[in-house]
Amino acid sequence: MSSITKLLLFSLLLVLAGFTAVSEMASEAEEPKLEEVTTAINEVMSENTTIINYIDKGTMRTSWYGPGFHGRLTANGEIFDQEALTAAHKNYRFGTLLRLTNPRNNKSVIVRINDRGPYIPGRHLDISRAAAEQLGMINPGVVKLEVEQVSLKGVNFPVITFN
Repeated sequence: MSSITKLLLFSLLLVLAGFTAVSEMASEAEEPKLEEVTTAINEVMSENTTIINYIDKGTMRTSWYGPGFHGRLTANGEIFDQEALTAAHKNYRFGTLLRLTNPRNNKSVIVRINDRGPYIPGRHLDISRAAAEQLGMINPGVVKLEVEQVSLKGVNFPVITFN
């Protein structure tokens, strides 16, 4: 073999050996050590990782509606179902989720805004019959409820689809 051929082969071996060494170093660096994994898990677990927050909206005078509107279109275009957990508000965005609590019995329910109203002075929310039943407010018809907006961490506006 000529000296040039030997030099080229030797250079090729060095290059290949170098790639192998770099590849081994990269695979070692990518494998986390048990202590690092444990530390990372402990940090995440020690943080407040709640993704659902409740924003106090105060107390609202609330009524319920159902039979006369069942099957008709709501303001957002869906068909009103008195058995769904929905609500009407004059200006909350459609899709807004609210947790409603009846302070008389501490029962709560989460409703979704899908309609506009109520249009009776002094009332702030109209809820579906199903929501009213869960809150134990069918007989009184109108009650003051504690209202909290449900906020999802990292989501500005909950996107909810329906058929």
